[in-house]
Amino acid sequence: MSPITRLQPETRLCGATIHNGLVYLAGQVTDDSSLDIEGQMADILRQVDALLAEAGTDKSRLLSVQLFLANMDDLDAMNRAWDQWLDRGNKPARATVEARLADPAWRVELTGIAALP
Repeated sequence: MSPITRLQPETRLCGATIHNGLVYLAGQVTDDSSLDIEGQMADILRQVDALLAEAGTDKSRLLSVQLFLANMDDLDAMNRAWDQWLDRGNKPARATVEARLADPAWRVELTGIAALP
């Protein structure tokens, strides 16, 4: 049986789960909801980098990403932060949808799957 590793456990979830060579990211949201959409996204991407590093991988190994925007009008500003962070040689599959998030101050949430080296 393959082991399951859970990173950064919290009350109801963990930040990431590792199983069978894959890293499953929980929904990542900003630590500072006072930031604008671009700032929130940059903060989330910093968290993603840290989680992937803790798991033993990095953004170049992302397979897929799902983005949830509270307002699709924020897409261009969110994409500015994404584009600055993205590993252009290793783009993941990506979907972006509009959704009501758990905290009205959150403007974006990200989840994804990455491969281990």
